[in-house]
Amino acid sequence: MKPNFQLCLVTVIAIFAHMDGKCQTKPIALHPVNPHYFIYNEKPTVLITSGEHYGAVLNLDFDYQKYLVELQTKGLNLTRTFTGAYVEPAGAFNITENTLAPSTDKFICPWPRSQEPGYAGGGNKFDLEHWNDAYFLRLKDFVAAAEKKGVIVELALFCPFYEKIQWNISPMNGSNNINGVGNIGKDSVYTLDKSGGLLMVHEALVRKVVRELKGYSNIIYEICNEPYFGGVTMEWQHHIASLISATEKELGIKHLISQNIANDSAKITNPHPDVSVFNFHYASPPTAVKQNYGLKKVIGNNETGFRGQKDSTYRKEGWQILLSGGALYNNLDYSFTASHEDGNYAYPEKQPGGGSALLRNQLGFLMKFMNDLDFVRMKPDKSFFAGPLSGQTRVYSLSETGKQYAAYFLRGQQINPTLRLPAGKYSISWMDPVTGAYSKKETLQHKGGDVVVASPQFDFDIALRIVKDRK
Repeated sequence: MKPNFQLCLVTVIAIFAHMDGKCQTKPIALHPVNPHYFIYNEKPTVLITSGEHYGAVLNLDFDYQKYLVELQTKGLNLTRTFTGAYVEPAGAFNITENTLAPSTDKFICPWPRSQEPGYAGGGNKFDLEHWNDAYFLRLKDFVAAAEKKGVIVELALFCPFYEKIQWNISPMNGSNNINGVGNIGKDSVYTLDKSGGLLMVHEALVRKVVRELKGYSNIIYEICNEPYFGGVTMEWQHHIASLISATEKELGIKHLISQNIANDSAKITNPHPDVSVFNFHYASPPTAVKQNYGLKKVIGNNETGFRGQKDSTYRKEGWQILLSGGALYNNLDYSFTASHEDGNYAYPEKQPGGGSALLRNQLGFLMKFMNDLDFVRMKPDKSFFAGPLSGQTRVYSLSETGKQYAAYFLRGQQINPTLRLPAGKYSISWMDPVTGAYSKKETLQHKGGDVVVASPQFDFDIALRIVKDRK
């Protein structure tokens, strides 16, 4: 069949008109009523996912259309990806079928190949003074496809070099480019004064990416993945944040900027004023939320994994962060590979983490639970528990006092918490986080004071939702 060139031309023109224009939908932002949460498409929003290992764009073998369909189908709305300034060799971190480790001829990044051979990863060296048009078309197509499916893209602009093996294959390494820059050690790359000429490369890349993606509503810019490794300085991070903000001000657009703070938890001091999302890795229990809730910004756990392969481990972490007042959760899902973009790869036992279709279903139930609440009016609160829980049961909870309550209970088989509630008529229901089913739905006509509510039987965890009749 001959192609319809007129139709193709119209399509291309439409695509570029969208790319070059301002966002038709307002970019995802902090919610004006409660900035601990997001607003997107005029709706209060939390971001939850179990996503691939950040190579969706830089790995040409990865079919991101299939991947995004799987996220949308499971009710998930976030993906995180790297720009290509960082790439991994096969076998890094003991990850099989690693999407961040494309085969030799399938690595695409912001800079084009030169005519000079000698790239340590195979093929010709890179030219850091020019742009790879094919890369930016792929990046924009990925973001556009995600936008259509309601998926937010957290784009990590940079990543430190954990070991020499990653730095050895970076396009920014002086041995891999033709521009006479980057002749330094891996721990000097992300600094203001020791970068060997790379600072201007970083600045140019930030400006280019921000300008190319100005027309999309579903972007959050992450300054740098895990900057607490590899010599990344805070001064450099603040410089990049300011540059993103200044470039967008020129363009008349504003996207959120996120900063990765620490593994587990840390108290944030002297935050950059343009950063709106503060992310932690492996943040369980979510102490980081409690430590930093006073910032009135989003707190998230945007990478977890490396704790075995049980779905329950990562389901638990998602519920913990969301029911503690966080608004973003991302599990590293190793069932997504370049040959299994629908997430059905049976990874080996040596894999450092997990991920599965069942887990994605379960995280979709967490999304449903949150959306069944008017969560933007809630805050972390345990004061409505009149007494301690029995045994080793732990609880994470939110409330809008006198109107709605939500709690996630971990460990136990059946619980009877005593709650202190104002007078009123309440609807009580319990969700099984594994099946997503609400059970033991009850109506409570309460005179005020303490009341015992009894859960159904459960194996590992259960969630409670209490809503006052507003009539």
